[in-house]
Amino acid sequence: MNQSVGVILCLSYILGLLVTVVPWGGLVIIALGAGLSFAAPGLLRKFNRSFQKKPNQKDNQESIDNPILLFLTFPKWLWLMAGIVGFLASIYLQVRSPQPAADDISKLIAANGNNEEIVVTVRGEIASTPRLTRSGKSQFWLETVEVSEINGSKGAAEVNRRVSGQLYVTVPLLQTTGLYSGDAIEVTGTLYKPQPPSNPGAFDFRSYLAREGAFAGFKGRQLNPIPQTPNKWGWWALRLRIVRSQVLALGIPEGPLVSAIALGKQAVDLPYDIRDDFVQVGLAHAIAASGTQVSMVLALVISLTRRFSPKIQFTCGVSSLLLLIGLTGLEPSVSRAALMGFGTLFALVMQSKVKPLGLLLLAATILLLFNPLWIWDLGFQLSFLATLGLLVTSPTLSKWLDWLPPTISSIIAVPIAASVWVLPLQLYVFNVISPYCILVNIITAPLLWIVSIGGMISALGALILPTAGSAIASLLHYPAQGLIQLAEYFSQLPGNSVAVGSLSELQLIALYGIICLVWFWGIWQEGRRKREEGRRKKEKGKKKKAVSSELPIINYFSWLILPLAIAAFIGIIVIPAWQTQANLFQVTVLATSGEQVLVIQDRGKIILVNSGDENTVKFTILPFLQQHGVNQINVAIAANSHLGLSKGWSKLLERLPIQTFYDNPAPQPNYYTTNQPFLSAIQARKGVYLPWQVNYEINLESAQLQLIDAAAPAIQLIISGKSWLLIGNIEPEAQKRLVATGNLSDIDILWWSGDTLTTELLQSIKPEVAIASTKTIDPETAGKLSQSGIQTFWTGRDGALIWTPAEGFKTTLDSDGADKSLL
Repeated sequence: MNQSVGVILCLSYILGLLVTVVPWGGLVIIALGAGLSFAAPGLLRKFNRSFQKKPNQKDNQESIDNPILLFLTFPKWLWLMAGIVGFLASIYLQVRSPQPAADDISKLIAANGNNEEIVVTVRGEIASTPRLTRSGKSQFWLETVEVSEINGSKGAAEVNRRVSGQLYVTVPLLQTTGLYSGDAIEVTGTLYKPQPPSNPGAFDFRSYLAREGAFAGFKGRQLNPIPQTPNKWGWWALRLRIVRSQVLALGIPEGPLVSAIALGKQAVDLPYDIRDDFVQVGLAHAIAASGTQVSMVLALVISLTRRFSPKIQFTCGVSSLLLLIGLTGLEPSVSRAALMGFGTLFALVMQSKVKPLGLLLLAATILLLFNPLWIWDLGFQLSFLATLGLLVTSPTLSKWLDWLPPTISSIIAVPIAASVWVLPLQLYVFNVISPYCILVNIITAPLLWIVSIGGMISALGALILPTAGSAIASLLHYPAQGLIQLAEYFSQLPGNSVAVGSLSELQLIALYGIICLVWFWGIWQEGRRKREEGRRKKEKGKKKKAVSSELPIINYFSWLILPLAIAAFIGIIVIPAWQTQANLFQVTVLATSGEQVLVIQDRGKIILVNSGDENTVKFTILPFLQQHGVNQINVAIAANSHLGLSKGWSKLLERLPIQTFYDNPAPQPNYYTTNQPFLSAIQARKGVYLPWQVNYEINLESAQLQLIDAAAPAIQLIISGKSWLLIGNIEPEAQKRLVATGNLSDIDILWWSGDTLTTELLQSIKPEVAIASTKTIDPETAGKLSQSGIQTFWTGRDGALIWTPAEGFKTTLDSDGADKSLL
């Protein structure tokens, strides 16, 4: 009973943290606890009596078979106590949530406004090892101490102002050479306030900073170290010693890969193309600090110290765990595995059995008491779900595969078990699934084991003697190279990722409800089987007939429940997504910093106008399409490719097939040569390439597109009866020539780059709505639009714009003073 009470209280604490996502969730959970404590027992007793077949019948196993009686065995005060614990947990999370202090550096932005650049010099201490970003800059966290304004909205600039708080700092790459965590610096640059995502499905940078306790960012221009007593020791120094030793022996990219597998990707700048390949094929766990490394280290230490006493084993095990935590950092997944490792070592010393599920729950509770914010950390969630899958699902799968050698069955069962439990969360967060994930994990398991063990042994050798670490690491060249080639191969296969669309919280709960139902059914069935076997032995065959007549029904339903669960699982994902796509018609102008991008969703068919550069595709277009469950583009139009196709199209084609590609043809032969590899890739994926001639009309079901001018470019679109005009970045003289052609007519919606618009053009087309794909609109043009009463949007202020025939325009971002009237 005491263990059950502890389990219920731990679960109520975790549930109390989870319900904070719902307004007044803490009050809901305490009300639920009070209801279970006072009202539920009487109602359940009455319900149970009404369904009893024989009131006088008594069965020692009745409370086990009957969940109502099992519930009634617990004391009433327990449920009230559980509700109180959950309520206190919800308050505890709110108290621990980061909030800017009164002297936080982000307050400087609020005092001066969000629209003005604030150039300052900030002094502080580097709080993390500088890392390379995708844009080729160096990034680190800075604990601020003092700030001096260089410009601001007030008359005199304030200097040497005491501040606090963290800053997300980016500076030119070479300026952080020789700098490490703990160094004091001063950096001059621009403060900025992070904005919410301006496109649907995009990364929420502001929420990310808030979770890290930062409320402002900093674009550094010049960095100067502050002379101080040199700090030459720290965990960063040990990590650097290991990484240098392994990279010296293996080179790039094998060296950083081995370091990432052994110590986690936070310890080394793994090339982004390698990282993306591993993430795309489902091997992200291999290059992250995870419990796998901890489990391997602990198993290795216990096996090596098996001949010694339990106390020596405990000492060696704890020392190795502490060393690994220091090297990898206090990551949630590593901390979880380390706590479970401590529990295992303690049980070894006490010569007692370990209950893995109880140990997992205890580790989760301890970590969430230490940092309740980890309840929303994706690494924490995936780590515990994967471990839960290994504990409860892997043994069953291994039994089903007992006809295989134990090693092979374990290699197959482990990734399947972990994938089943993490799949709903992955779909909810990323909206995509990798069909090759399980296969890749099975194939790479031996290589990962070799590189993991070898990398950690090499790391230990490097701490003692760098040349020894390099010598050991050199043996891992071919296994590391094999991992890279496998990840690259599977990431380039057609269908390497399938978008399922966004999942609601209700769908997520339903999916995990199905998984838990199958799990509980398995537990109940196993317990019933053992009780039946005990009865058979006890009664010595007296009731064989009664027992045997019941078992086939149980077994039949057991084989039926798994297919039904799988069908329900797939249906919960597929049916809502299919229904949404079949009825959705909308036009989305994405917020991009370069080329204008438009997406038309016409009841399952996708039309894409322009792609932008590689970053636009990766961080804007693909997340948007994945959120809507798009797995192919029916029609793609390159409006600006008369100057050569952008690299974004090639990046997009790597992930999604394009059925028909319309190209604004290149007049110069050199542009055609540049485009040729992309055209070959289109044809290789059974797509059709068509040059788009001037005045040629593309007729689709709900949209018609006509190229009016190739050089501008100028494209007219008719979408659900509304006339759109797309014009690129053209000079005023070119606009006048375009008007003089007489090809323009009155339109409803003008979509342009945000640069200067001539009066002649506006008078010629007379738009009702103007949309600018830019951060700022030309002031003179903005004045003309306002005087003409034209409703104006621009993506820099409003974010992505979504238009539907029924509701008109909706903005992604809320902006003060914006005209919110609907078309």
